[in-house]
Amino acid sequence: MAVLLPYSLGHHASWFRSCWTTTSNAFNNHQQAMGSTTQYQVPPHTAQIKVTFPVEHVMLLTFNHPKSLNAMTPEMDESIERVLDWVENEPSLWVTIVTGEGRAFCAGADLIAWNRRAQSTKTPESECRDVELKTNGFGSISRRQGSVKPIIAAVNGGAFGGGVEMIVNCDLVIAAEDATLATPEVKRGVVAIMGAIPRLSRIAGHQLASEMLLLGRNLTAQEAARFGFVNKVVPKAEVLPTAIEWAKKLCQNSPDAVQSTKKALMLAQQLGDVEDVVVAHTRSKEMLRVYAGENIKNGLKAFAEKRKPVWTNPAKL
Repeated sequence: MAVLLPYSLGHHASWFRSCWTTTSNAFNNHQQAMGSTTQYQVPPHTAQIKVTFPVEHVMLLTFNHPKSLNAMTPEMDESIERVLDWVENEPSLWVTIVTGEGRAFCAGADLIAWNRRAQSTKTPESECRDVELKTNGFGSISRRQGSVKPIIAAVNGGAFGGGVEMIVNCDLVIAAEDATLATPEVKRGVVAIMGAIPRLSRIAGHQLASEMLLLGRNLTAQEAARFGFVNKVVPKAEVLPTAIEWAKKLCQNSPDAVQSTKKALMLAQQLGDVEDVVVAHTRSKEMLRVYAGENIKNGLKAFAEKRKPVWTNPAKL
């Protein structure tokens, strides 16, 4: 959560249009400077996020609203959804890293806007229906279930409310040693309704999840690792380099196999019985693609020939 200064709705539309990325040549030059040799046509997006490609097959998405501690705006949310949907359908992109510009990862929702909504004439039923229909959740990440490509959270600083809701739905989490993480919604009369409650309960167990969600207290990065939703704690300057290094390690593995394995991990969250997960996984498009693709042949042949495999982009599903 974050408290933001009110802004003029009258100037909103023109301001929003001015923030869109429209110059592909400038972007491509920046992209090459960042390390990737592939040219991408990224969808239009607000300047409140940055999209770069630090190494081959990896996209870096940066929340770029530092004056407001990267609190989520509607423009950011819409742009993130558009970009992540594009990534899912871009065969040459295998991994996404998300991070924040400045001293925070994401301070959560814009409480000023939330206050306006709370004072409106919307019914409780319509509010709950809006949450239900927002199937990708907060920041288009916290409830995202259609993505089989790994997402790494590089938590460079504070993460609160929706910021944590996004983190607990990422696959790997690297956090700065001075980062603070919290779900303080109950302190403001609201609820962490975008996926964090069931995820934290499954990850940390009922008691630790209750400690975080019901008390609304701040956790250190070290405590978050003990709770189970941070993989590694590093000095602040090493957060992004570590995330990129982990992304490179992911890219050393077959993208078909990685994406099929993530599909099974997601099925394990959705289905209770082990055999149900195994059967659903074997019938999935991702598993069928593994057996139909070239990478399984390349990997086994490389092992027999005692050399490193050379992976190709997976076929589109």
